[in-house]
Amino acid sequence: MHNHSESRAAQQTNLWIVLLMTGSFMVIEVVGGLLTQSLAILADAGHMLTDVAALGLSVFTMRIAARPSTLEKSYGYHRAEILAAVTNAVVLLLLAVWILYEAYQRVFEPPHVLGIPMLLIGFVGLAVNVASMKLLAEESAFSLNVRSAYLEVLGDAISSVGVILGGVTIWLTGWFIIDPFLSAGISVFIVWRTWALLSQAVHVLMEGVPAHLDVLEIGRAMASVPGVKGIHDLHIWTITSGWDALSAHVVVSVGEDRDAVLGRLQSLLQDRWKIEHTTLQIVAERSDRVQVG
Repeated sequence: MHNHSESRAAQQTNLWIVLLMTGSFMVIEVVGGLLTQSLAILADAGHMLTDVAALGLSVFTMRIAARPSTLEKSYGYHRAEILAAVTNAVVLLLLAVWILYEAYQRVFEPPHVLGIPMLLIGFVGLAVNVASMKLLAEESAFSLNVRSAYLEVLGDAISSVGVILGGVTIWLTGWFIIDPFLSAGISVFIVWRTWALLSQAVHVLMEGVPAHLDVLEIGRAMASVPGVKGIHDLHIWTITSGWDALSAHVVVSVGEDRDAVLGRLQSLLQDRWKIEHTTLQIVAERSDRVQVG
């Protein structure tokens, strides 16, 4: 089972390392993009700038999310991570639109681009991005916040590959128009990967059922627990990445041992679906109705 507190500590450490590496390389790309006149490099530098801001936001958000709950915020500040993921996704989409616009402009007036420096910057960028991806890959499976940072770094890695291909092409053929086309390809990739992240984060904010859980399956399993006559008003949602919650009304027969039924239901939910935060209201009825939903 994934340890929540240890995971958060690892996430923060790795995010800090990636933030420092990304920020350092961003400076290199800004200078290199201006010297080589490559839109692909400047686009990647702009993406890096967004990453620096997004990673900084992610680190800050994780610190905020670690704050204890209060009387006013009974769930604490865990939703701040989801808000950070939404913010990062929106900024990435806006950046992709800007890159597409600049690429369109350059198709008609492609500037002279220095191929060899562009190639070298691409190789350095790829090394930095691959190292960053390795640091974030494991924890990205457990946190939308880290996943958003991972997708940003992945986008940068793809961008670096495009810069390398562009540098080789320009160096060997002098075909400068490849630069805006590569930039457009980078932006399309950014949109494709980011849209899925944004949809998932919004789904969490709307308190939708987590994608990996089937509410009907869970309801039927709960209804089949000994002592349970029916389940209704069943709701399942995500508080933050890796923390699912459930509430329901549980119908039992009059005279049934409520504590025993409650214990069996909690064990079922925790063992089979890892749902530990549950609010179950026991209702005693004489009816034999069985409801799930």
